[in-house]
Amino acid sequence: MSMSARQDDATAATARVLAHHLAAFADGVPAILSDYAEHAVVITPDGVHRGPVQISGFFDAFLRGVSGAFWEAFRIDRQIVEGEVAYLVWSAPPFVAMATDTLVVRDGRIVIQSFTSLSA
Repeated sequence: MSMSARQDDATAATARVLAHHLAAFADGVPAILSDYAEHAVVITPDGVHRGPVQISGFFDAFLRGVSGAFWEAFRIDRQIVEGEVAYLVWSAPPFVAMATDTLVVRDGRIVIQSFTSLSA
């Protein structure tokens, strides 16, 4: 398989994981966690969340902190998937003026995610 074909396969696999990850928010924390490798880390301005227990706590707090109005306002402003990396710019005005997520996907699971948001 050529380098270009491997890159295309990785991009397609990453896009599939990203699509599932975004849809999983409607189904709750267990569905979200199903996208993460056992050794995954989520890096935020508040620190590093390592492994399923800490990542679960991070997403549980996030989901408890948002309302239906947040989800109605949520929109993806930019999405780039290249190889093992997915990059999102999103907003949910007036709750979040802008946020970014960068995910690294290997073997069908998120291994690293960084997240930052700016309040409106």
